[in-house]
Amino acid sequence: MLALLLLFAYLCVVFFVIGLIPVEWEKRPKLALAPAGAGGSRKKKTALTHFRKLAMVNKPLCAGAIRQRLTKDLAMARVDLSPEEFIFIKEILAGSFLFITFPSIKPDQIFFWLCMGFTTGYLLPEFWVKGKIKRIKAVIVKELPDAIDLLGLCVNAGLDFMLSLKWVVEKSPPSVMVEELNTVLQEINVGKTRRDAIKDLAAKYELPDLSTFARTLIQADKMGTSVTEALNILSEDMRLARYRRGEQLALKAPMKMLVPLLVFIFPVVGILVAGPILLDFMENNPFKNLTGR
Repeated sequence: MLALLLLFAYLCVVFFVIGLIPVEWEKRPKLALAPAGAGGSRKKKTALTHFRKLAMVNKPLCAGAIRQRLTKDLAMARVDLSPEEFIFIKEILAGSFLFITFPSIKPDQIFFWLCMGFTTGYLLPEFWVKGKIKRIKAVIVKELPDAIDLLGLCVNAGLDFMLSLKWVVEKSPPSVMVEELNTVLQEINVGKTRRDAIKDLAAKYELPDLSTFARTLIQADKMGTSVTEALNILSEDMRLARYRRGEQLALKAPMKMLVPLLVFIFPVVGILVAGPILLDFMENNPFKNLTGR
């Protein structure tokens, strides 16, 4: 039973580490011929269909604020799951934990066992999604100054904002920020106003830098001022802010290095230095003659 618990803990850690791996953004979809072994993909689609049908049992649980929160988190994390499917995964994980650990549970530990099972099933997927959101936000903050620079260069070259946005989306390599700008461009093309599309982008991630970018463009559009000058000033401010964040991380590095230094390095040094002295003291105890033993 201990081996099963260790295996379950190992799998949880493995999947958590896999969730920390940086996201690789695929290129834009292209037309391709169906492979010879298309039967496997059909089986996967059938299994996915059954999974989604079973997940609809959780539809009464996903209502109101819960659905809004889960929909927003899954969209930010770029996880192709509905709120019902996400809750169904939590239930499967909780049930697996309870099933694996059931044989080793004593009657007086039933309540604690149930609490641990439901807590595990609820928290692990939440931590995974929050971790993906945190990494995506960090990538957006990192790529935003470069995207603003490209937009500023296109506007300085004589293009208007919409053509500049289209050029940046088409010519830039796939990335998180380019995908979001492509979404803004598509929303504007289907009829949404430019102000609303940019405002929705800022409200989606709730990042200070992205909010500043959206507020600057909206203000320039309202006041009729030059977008070129606004983008140039904004680009300088963004790069200065990123430089300051880099300095802040560099100042935090010594404090972060102190923890592994105290936990892993100092004990080893103490063993290497004090170990031989302790062994010699145990073999040649100078107090042995004094006590007569």
